[in-house]
Amino acid sequence: MQFDLFPPPPLDTSADAALAAKRPPGLFLGTSSWTFPGWGGIVYRGKPTQDTLIKYGLEEYARHPLFNTVAIDRSFYAPLSPDELKRYAAQLPAGFRCVMKVWNAVTRPGPQFLDPAFFNDAVLAPVDAAFRDHIGPLLFQFTPLSPSELPRPNDFAFKLDRFFSRLPKTFQYAVELRNAELMTPSYFQALTRNDVAHVFNHWERMPSVAEQLAHQGSLTGPHVVCRLLIPQGVGYEEAREAFAPFDKLQAIDLEMRAQARALWIACKTAGRSLSIIVNNKAEGSSPLTVRGLLETIVESE
Repeated sequence: MQFDLFPPPPLDTSADAALAAKRPPGLFLGTSSWTFPGWGGIVYRGKPTQDTLIKYGLEEYARHPLFNTVAIDRSFYAPLSPDELKRYAAQLPAGFRCVMKVWNAVTRPGPQFLDPAFFNDAVLAPVDAAFRDHIGPLLFQFTPLSPSELPRPNDFAFKLDRFFSRLPKTFQYAVELRNAELMTPSYFQALTRNDVAHVFNHWERMPSVAEQLAHQGSLTGPHVVCRLLIPQGVGYEEAREAFAPFDKLQAIDLEMRAQARALWIACKTAGRSLSIIVNNKAEGSSPLTVRGLLETIVESE
């Protein structure tokens, strides 16, 4: 990849490569998207523009030794076309798999809510045709609902069970809640019956990762997903404004990192693989949080 006619020299990633060589098998670390110019000098050489990163940044991101996965977040707002998926696939090395959000038409109240035929046609068919070699967990993020909008937990679990039982078993699926009230035994049981992962999220209005792990049966699938997003009690816009342009750590959260490490130990003990996806708004710069997490995990091995 070339940002311009006279590209800056490559980054010295030798220290990160030495660290990544110690990454245990079954652990996948990456960030929420990759299109942040503030990562110049951390992930990208020089000072790339956001437009350049949107078009070509995934290739350089995937070559960085710290990362062996990434989250594709924009698919939450609309399904990606086969041409878009082919463009992403062309930038990725063999075996590099992505956590991709599912179009929110499937997960918000409405006519397509948990409709397996709609999901298969609108989301799964293009992915299967153009991105099959690079798709990891397909992530169903459910919209936070007010108390008056919340379904009864057992009804919600039943709908999840029915939905996932009708999907192809050749893909990995994961569910992320934004309402702790829905995180019930019947919810975990529905996911377990269908080998679907519960997403352990570090988010402003959810219980901590440790509290979620404490639920019996919370490791519901053979592959587990954790998303480190926003500190509890801190809003999205507040964190974005405080941490932009995401070029340095500003609020290191040792407890969050320790809980992510404990989740990895639990997954390894149970024979599960784990994808940890980090948002810039967790600590200020997600690539630097990934580095810190990997150091923490390697120390415990």
